[in-house]
Amino acid sequence: MPKQLYNPFQKFDSSEKTCFLTGQHLDAPEDEISVFPEWILDRYSLRDKTLKVLDKSSVQYQHIKIPCAPDVVKNAINPLEEEIEKAFTAGFEAVIELPEERLFQWMAKLVFGLVYNDMSIEGSKSTAQGKEFKLSGFLQGRFEKLHLILQSLVVPMDFKGPKPWSIRVFKVKYSEDIFNYKDEPTNLNFSLGMNDFGIVACLQDNGAVGIDQQEMTDKFSDKILHPIQFEELCARFIYANYLLNHFAEYTIQSTEEKVVVESIPLTSTVNKPLFDRWDDDMFAQVLTSYWKPWGITKDKIISFPNSPNSFLENNDTYAIIEPDSIELPR
Repeated sequence: MPKQLYNPFQKFDSSEKTCFLTGQHLDAPEDEISVFPEWILDRYSLRDKTLKVLDKSSVQYQHIKIPCAPDVVKNAINPLEEEIEKAFTAGFEAVIELPEERLFQWMAKLVFGLVYNDMSIEGSKSTAQGKEFKLSGFLQGRFEKLHLILQSLVVPMDFKGPKPWSIRVFKVKYSEDIFNYKDEPTNLNFSLGMNDFGIVACLQDNGAVGIDQQEMTDKFSDKILHPIQFEELCARFIYANYLLNHFAEYTIQSTEEKVVVESIPLTSTVNKPLFDRWDDDMFAQVLTSYWKPWGITKDKIISFPNSPNSFLENNDTYAIIEPDSIELPR
């Protein structure tokens, strides 16, 4: 019998009695996991701090939980967390040795966990009002694909074609107390800065953004970046993903032994380029949100007809700006 995959969106169940990853029935309300792993909550003292959720309310990190079957926790979630914790604690050199699939699984588990938590809140509200909770077809399609590949945690899965994601890891000079997490569920963007490294990822672009930004990211692959440089690279990744004109598609083949996921390469067509045109003014707006910790406003980033200011390379000579030359707080 072919391997079966679970689709939580066929009939979304916001109760606490269904495992978010496998659809298994749960017997106890304590069958759940924290979306943000316990080791991060403790290391960065996040338990009592709050995060804004979909309905604009705030919830403490320690209360952001999702239902998960005990066997999934034991055999999939815990081994993943132990592997990631070990590497993230050791730092950059250990992180770049992690298989990209493991990084993806960890990031996707976190992003989907937050999405699932938001949907559960909205689903409960809709039920209380006698309404049916529905996502837009666009979002449902994206989340279905993310959840499908996340099931590689519990179902043997092979990937063919381009990788379904773009992931880049940089060495960054952070203070030890920094936990700089950002996500953007609509386009499945992810970035994280901590310890001595930063990760930026597009979780559903079939590698297109990584290829588009390859020239720039390669220039800094062997540098120890100032945090503002890492944030600029993140802004470039996220904006490029916003400009991506085509949606990721996969062919799925299930056998008795495994599931084979083949990514279809994203390409331009006669009527539709792969990426929309880069707009410096729009990019400056994106960059403003990433440079907010340094108080750099949009009018300081760009003024017509000039290109946006950059801490990555000189706008006139295109020479790389060395991280140690940047005189800003880290």
